Amino acid sequence: MLENKLDKKEIFSPQVTELLENWEKRYPANQKRSVIIPGLHVLQDYNNGYLTEELMDKLALYLDVPAASVYEVATFYSMYDLKKVGRHKLNVCTNLSCMLNGAKKIMTHIENKLDIKAGQTTADGRITLKSVECQGACCGAPMLEVDKVFYENLTIAKVDQIIDSLE
Repeated sequence: MLENKLDKKEIFSPQVTELLENWEKRYPANQKRSVIIPGLHVLQDYNNGYLTEELMDKLALYLDVPAASVYEVATFYSMYDLKKVGRHKLNVCTNLSCMLNGAKKIMTHIENKLDIKAGQTTADGRITLKSVECQGACCGAPMLEVDKVFYENLTIAKVDQIIDSLE
């Protein structure tokens, strides 16, 4: 599927290529689709926290898989952002266990504190707020993920402390 026999190592920077190669080694050679999820994480991390169509197309080319295979993963999971985001990402779990334990109150407080709604980024580009589905931390509900770190058993005071600590 690689067009014009393009060398895979020319698609991304050497740093990104090395990371992708490390993921490829973990799976059988005929299981390239298995690298899509970690590959999207690598690309998102190296692109200021979000994915572009160009990056997703390049990943498909790199892995020699249909672009649709990459797009279906990137659009299904809430852990991927397809538009520019703030330097910090706040993901409030709003699934059943978290909602029953105060996630709506936490979300409303954060929205008011930051003067944004879920799905938006602060005017200074510092923080993006998202409502996400189950993060698997039900025993510590409600929970908030900030830049890939989970905070559980939230209170308004704890949320304020977390947000105020962000640069």
